[in-house]
Amino acid sequence: MSSVRSQDGTTIAYDRVGEGPALVIVGGGGATDRSVNAPLAELLADSFTVYNYDRRGSGESGDTEPFSVERVYQDLDAVIREAGGQAYVFGSSGGGIIGLEAVLNGLPITKLAVWEAPYIVDDSRPPVPADYLDRLVELRAQDRRGDMVELFLTAAVGLPVEFVTPMRGMPMWPGMEKAAHTLIYDAMVVGDFSLDAGRMAGVGIPALILDGGTLPWATNSAEALAAALPDGRRETLAGQPHNVDPAALAPALRAFFAS
Repeated sequence: MSSVRSQDGTTIAYDRVGEGPALVIVGGGGATDRSVNAPLAELLADSFTVYNYDRRGSGESGDTEPFSVERVYQDLDAVIREAGGQAYVFGSSGGGIIGLEAVLNGLPITKLAVWEAPYIVDDSRPPVPADYLDRLVELRAQDRRGDMVELFLTAAVGLPVEFVTPMRGMPMWPGMEKAAHTLIYDAMVVGDFSLDAGRMAGVGIPALILDGGTLPWATNSAEALAAALPDGRRETLAGQPHNVDPAALAPALRAFFAS
């Protein structure tokens, strides 16, 4: 494990593997520990120097308060500076939105790949409740971390509650509870989950927008996002769930970033 200091002094932990052009991985909401993307990093290490980091408040990274959305991009910028001053970026789910907004904030990203960014562009899934962020804040104040994770999985991800309830007994659940406060950060980044096509027109770098074809809302979101980008490319990894298999994802990322 290595680390770098973000602009506000927060320690951001990361792993570096491989050789080649720098590629930074930005994890998604509810899964911001770098261990989640370690298998993908290893698969890409034959072609790139991969920087896989713990987002603020998770894993071994710090969490200086008060939080502000600007610090999310400062953290990514610190990792990119550590990688040599410019980098390719891959963002998964909410990490894809961070990547897009980072480009708009002027970070030195030369190519961007996004896996199923959680924009809601039509009625193919229920909307996220308008009070979603407020409910997360209230649950945190009550130290109900498990309920925060359940709210994220049901209201934001869209899983049925009967599917989520048994997950509380799975090995991954304690880690999700530990990082539950970062769901508030993600909610602040994502906002109302809408796609601002006019704003996305400012992302002037090559961008690969990926989905798995198993969730209609994610496919429709990917189509709308790619259409809004000046240099958006589309690819569907057929049959992949939102929790995409790294072995299916790595070849698509390698081909895009190496082209």
